[in-house]
Formats: sequence, structure tokens, C-alpha cells
Amino acid sequence: MTSEPFDAVSVIRTKRDRRRIPDPEIDWVIDAYTRGVVADEQMSALAMAILLNGMERDELARWTAAMINSGQRLDLSAVARPTTDKHSTGGVGDKITLPLAPLVAACGAAVPQLSGRGLGHTGGTLDKLEAIPGWRAQLSNDEFLAQLNSVGAVICAAGDELAPADRKLYALRDVTATVEAIPLIASSIMSKKIAEGAQSLVLDVKVGSGAFMKTIEDATELAQTMVELGTAHGTKTVALLTEMSTPLGLTAGNGLEVTESIEVLAGGGPADVVELTVALAREMLAGVGLDSVDPAEVLAGGRAMDVWRGMIRAQGGDPEAALPVARHKHVVTAAASGTLTRLDAYAVGVAAWRLGAGRARKEDPVSAGAGVVLLVKPGATVSAGQPLLELHSDDEARFGRAEEALAGAIDIGAAAVGAAPLIIKRVE
Repeated sequence: MTSEPFDAVSVIRTKRDRRRIPDPEIDWVIDAYTRGVVADEQMSALAMAILLNGMERDELARWTAAMINSGQRLDLSAVARPTTDKHSTGGVGDKITLPLAPLVAACGAAVPQLSGRGLGHTGGTLDKLEAIPGWRAQLSNDEFLAQLNSVGAVICAAGDELAPADRKLYALRDVTATVEAIPLIASSIMSKKIAEGAQSLVLDVKVGSGAFMKTIEDATELAQTMVELGTAHGTKTVALLTEMSTPLGLTAGNGLEVTESIEVLAGGGPADVVELTVALAREMLAGVGLDSVDPAEVLAGGRAMDVWRGMIRAQGGDPEAALPVARHKHVVTAAASGTLTRLDAYAVGVAAWRLGAGRARKEDPVSAGAGVVLLVKPGATVSAGQPLLELHSDDEARFGRAEEALAGAIDIGAAAVGAAPLIIKRVE
């Protein structure tokens, strides 16, 4: 048995005592954990010490670098176009990647989007796209690069070789109450995004009841931390803080969100989805020097829809195929007359999850047709008995639990309330 240069207990003790972990020990502990030398219970203790005591800026940059170095870093030098990507911290009805990637590609950039699956109340981009008959999430590196060059946009699953340390640590954080640690959130997201190799990155940091970050202060801290990490590793990075107390758009659920995304690409769709798609596209294009192109014009002109069809076909999907529809529907009505003042995003996300659109564990299946359709949004005038939400599920027995999730989530008042801005602030 080969001897190790450091030991996990010493590294844990350093952070427990609120001291900076030296660079060689950071490199070792990430590598040793990936190799299985550092045990889960030891990394759990270290994660908790980081949650409680934080990390210094250069310490976190080194930690993130060690996570990147645990696997491959994609080489996009063979891609003819400038490369830019977007990452969202996750919300309810957040289907923005679907219209955004083909839109930015239609504007002249290449979008290498490695996406994930949903867990809990937030949906996953891959789950949404898998509602399209034939579409596949797994691509080889050669297929990935070829599609970037030919179509300009790829949305697919990350390979096992990309930041494998993160995959182990992510699963561990979920079961040790250390998910909320901002250094660990930031390094998890940024290690994967930097390893992906794009020249620039735009972060959509959600804030509000349906988001991971509930307050503007926490969201700002996370955004600043991730922007600093990206910059330190040579990736031009900016962040937008965006509102997530009300669901984005009018749908939450896999096939339902694909349908809404296609409406946006066709020149329609909900105003908030269009606004955020165009705003993020502008940031992505500016990051690679293509800010002379107006994405709003490109979206209206239909070129993004052509890229969408090409992207879906390239991954085995049929862009013309009918999407799955849930077998059963159930309507939730207004309890009173007045102005709809609140429709809580978290509750809608939990309802969609309980209807079958989401998963409680990574290995759970999801229903392509399940979810929630919003028939009205806050600010609308409603009458008692008027339909507010439509619940979709393949299993009628799920409607009761979904309605329980919505109890207390809908407020109807006497007067209209001013709508919160969708884009709260920009961090660079």
C-alpha cells in the first residue's frame, strides 16, 4: 500500500479551526476523495466545516481547480465559432435553455450546454428534452464537437470524465445537510462549467421562494463568488439575478415546457420567458464580441427555430412529433373574487413534482406529460370559481397530494400589486 502525503483528519482540523487549507492539501484531499482514499464520513466532516467556517477567495479558487483537475477539461479549439454558455441555478418553469441555446447559435456563437436532470421541486433540462420522441442526452465527445460545428448548439448530459470529484461530493452534500454552503455550491457549478471549456459564461442566479437562494443578499454573494471563480480561471463570466417567487412562464413540467419553448421560438410565448431569453442571449453574445447582433430580431425572424429543429434532429429526436400528453387533468379554481396577488413558485414546483414531473431520488423515472399549467399570473383579476391552474398527471390519485402542496400558495386580494422586476441586478 502506497503512503499518502497528507491525512484527512489534519485537513478537517485545519478548516474546523477556521484556518485556510494549504494548496497542496486541497489538491490532495480532492484527488484522494475521488480515488476513494478519503472516506465519505471524512469528506462529510470537511464539508460541514466549510459550511460553518467558509473559505477564503484564493482557497476556493484552488479547491475549484482541484475539482476541475479530477477529470478532463474539454478542448473546444476545433470549434470554428466563439463559444459561450449559460447556467441557471434552477427554478420552477425555468425552460430558458431550450429557446436560448438555438437563439444564440442563430446569432453566430456556439453553445456547448452540458445540462442536468431535475431533483425535488426544480426541473431538469434533460428531462424536458427527453419528452421529445427519439431525443438522446448521451453524446460522445466526437459527436458533441461535430454538432457544435454543424448546428452551433448542443444540449446534452455531461460525461463521467468531467469533474468526477464534483459528482461524488454533490451526492454527499445532499445527505449531510451541507447543500447550502455557498463555497461548495459555487465550486460545484463552476468546476463543471469551466471544465466544459467555453470562452464565456453567463450565470442566471435565481432568487425567491422557488429558488435555492431565498434572499437577494445570499444570491448576490453566490453570484459574486461564481463570477470571481470564472474570472480566476480565465472564463469571462457575468451573472444576472432573476426573480423566482412566481413560476417562469405558464408551465411547469417536462413536455409542457417544451411546448411553451417552441411557442417562444415561433415568435410567441409568455412575455417573461421571451424577456429573459433575449436578456441572457445579449449577455452571452456580448461575452464573445457579438454584441452587434440583436437576438430579439433573430428570434422574431425564425432563424432560431431552424437551429432548434437541427439540434433536435442531430440528437435523434423528431421536432415535428407530437409530445406526450398526461392521461388526466384537474382544475384548481379561485376561492374568491379579486386580484391574484401571489402564486408561490415553490408550491407550484412541489405540485408538479407530486404529479409525476419530478423525482425524489436521482434514479426515479419522470412523467413527460405531468405538470402544472398556469391559466392566470399574479396581477390578473379573477372571479370566484374561475379556473386558475390545470394539473396534469397520468395517475388521478396524485391530484390530492398536488392540491395539498398548493394550499396557502395562492393569495387573492382587493387591490393589484406592482409586479417585481424579472431581472433584479447584474453582477460582473
